[in-house]
Amino acid sequence: MYAIVEIAGHQFKVEKDRKVYVNRLHSDEGSSISFDNVLLVDNDGDVKVGAPKVDGASVSAKVLRHLKDDKVIVFKKKRRKGYAVKRGHRQCLTQILIEGINF
Repeated sequence: MYAIVEIAGHQFKVEKDRKVYVNRLHSDEGSSISFDNVLLVDNDGDVKVGAPKVDGASVSAKVLRHLKDDKVIVFKKKRRKGYAVKRGHRQCLTQILIEGINF
């Protein structure tokens, strides 16, 4: 059994007891949250597709921790012009544990 759910503007395929990294959520570590924007639910071949979301379906999850992703280096250069810029970025993430899919 799995579901396609929209979390923080991105779509994720989630299953029970699976850990997922999503963009930073405004919830405390250890708190339980629920996502109501479920786009698809598959229960062993019985597929329910929402238009745009499945009525009455939700995904419950628990916030495990907040962390930062690996650094991404952005390097810009224009040759023969003396222009070079090096910048880095670390994305803020939240690790959640999917506790259940309700429909």
